[in-house]
Amino acid sequence: MLKRVTVPALFPPPRYAHASVVEAGTRLAFLAGSVPLDADGKLIGEGDPVQQAQQVLTNLEEQLRAVGSDLAHVVSTDVYVVSSETAVLSAVWDVVEASALSTGPHSSTLIGVACLEYSGQLVEITATAVVPARLEGADA
Repeated sequence: MLKRVTVPALFPPPRYAHASVVEAGTRLAFLAGSVPLDADGKLIGEGDPVQQAQQVLTNLEEQLRAVGSDLAHVVSTDVYVVSSETAVLSAVWDVVEASALSTGPHSSTLIGVACLEYSGQLVEITATAVVPARLEGADA
């Protein structure tokens, strides 16, 4: 169903796969960007990218649960961080790496950007996940 590939001819990634291959016929979920807002729309972690990354992952787990998947079945993410500083991007990546997303490991790109949609927002994650047959139908 899902094969994660680390390419021997490329520099070994720290904790992610270079590619993920999904067989045809598998259900995939393409998730909109998960943001650091609570259920009432309040920004969590004002000025703190690490706290925002934790909230984003909490929200991503809810998105996945709603479609019958989970963090372990994420095949690809794009992690957006409002910063041009490597230390800030690394701090956010440490949160991602400590989560169940690293179980795969999944393919990911970490991107420093100038701004995101919500005032004060510093982190956003988009994801693609497999919806395994055993988990299908949670709310999907």
